[in-house]
Amino acid sequence: MHSIPVVSFGGISVTSFRSLVALITLMATVGAPMAAPVANPPPHTTVEHLPWTREAVMYQVNVRQYTPEGTLRALVPELDRIRALGVDVIWLMPVQPIGVKGRKGTLGSYYSVRDYTALNPEFGTLDDFKAVVRRAHELGMKVILDWVANHTALDHPWIESHPDWYQKNARGEITSYEYDDGHGNIEHWSDVAGLDYRVPALRTAMKDAMGFWVRETDLDGFRCDVAMRVPTDFWDDARATLDRMKPMFMLAEAETPELAVHAFDMTYAWTLGNRFIAIGRGKADATALVDYYRNPPVVQPADSYSMLFTSNHDFNSWTGSDAELYGPLSDALSVLTYTLPGMPLIYGGQEAGYTRRLEFFEKDPIRWKTRARAPLYTWLSALKHRHPALAAGEAGGRLEIIDTGNSSVFAFRRRKGNDVVTVAVNLSFERQKLHGVAGVSALAPAAYRVMPAR
Repeated sequence: MHSIPVVSFGGISVTSFRSLVALITLMATVGAPMAAPVANPPPHTTVEHLPWTREAVMYQVNVRQYTPEGTLRALVPELDRIRALGVDVIWLMPVQPIGVKGRKGTLGSYYSVRDYTALNPEFGTLDDFKAVVRRAHELGMKVILDWVANHTALDHPWIESHPDWYQKNARGEITSYEYDDGHGNIEHWSDVAGLDYRVPALRTAMKDAMGFWVRETDLDGFRCDVAMRVPTDFWDDARATLDRMKPMFMLAEAETPELAVHAFDMTYAWTLGNRFIAIGRGKADATALVDYYRNPPVVQPADSYSMLFTSNHDFNSWTGSDAELYGPLSDALSVLTYTLPGMPLIYGGQEAGYTRRLEFFEKDPIRWKTRARAPLYTWLSALKHRHPALAAGEAGGRLEIIDTGNSSVFAFRRRKGNDVVTVAVNLSFERQKLHGVAGVSALAPAAYRVMPAR
């Protein structure tokens, strides 16, 4: 038998936590299934997950803001520190040249790509990119690149050479892109034009461009932007093509189950992330998480992964910093990203306890005055690596929600063989009593307990 001492981190007391979510009966019991059966569950994924992915921790790098220089060369010496956090895979935001036509702000959006197989001079050269991948591999980490397949910059050469590859308006004109998020919200992306995947030649060119990075830089995979806007059959084919070059790890920026059947190892847990925000803002409590796992809004294919996060470039720049979104609950919610089923993401700067939103279209470097939260992430990564119960997909332990008798406290255990990890989190800003968790009768405001045992 091997055990690890119980670790507890507490928050601070602020004003009373008043949940706006109606209290529901905590129906979960130890050993109960995560959710009621669904009529037509999605199939088991056919993706063969690489062994290193099962207990992996992901780290997102915003190259422009990561160092004062904002370059890939300046990133290389930072990789040792990132690895020391227990990181296994680095996600680099797009590094290609950015369009000038319709550019947003001074420097433009990373997601307005003007050339798929070139490096943005702002970030350095292709050799600099290769140096990042090479050093990451030396340290035992993988590297994936953000890929924008849905649209290009308005001044991408394809606009002139292959206008038939683009979506057009009723007058047959290539125009900037309008995005419907499916909830009645229309976003106008004024700096890009949408691609038309009904054209076979476009599909071939896009796969060739992705393959360039694998061939030339030994890249380990891709994070695919707005993946649900590109036909699934393209992704299925692209994954098969890339895997023949080198076994890939693929992340979809989407919550669409069909993407995880053949093409992607992992999709975003967007809905869970939004519930974390609701909890941080005092608009939800532990019952929102019980409901999420009891009645999942999206049922993914068996053995597919979900990416769990409290921040990323979208959340930080457009919704709020950790301090704005979660306040004293930041650490407790980060614990959940590591211990609930899935793969955790750290957005570069979170370990600094960063309290600012980073500018998106301007230079706005992270101010690394402190790395106050680095010990938390280091400990959590070690926990993730050490305990098979916390592995992703079917390799890990199933979720067993514990009825604590308190709508402010979320508790669960995961077990794999003799390995058991029990977690209890106070999602309020007041001291809470609970039952059902051995050895824990109360939790301080915003505190958590993680109890691993073998």
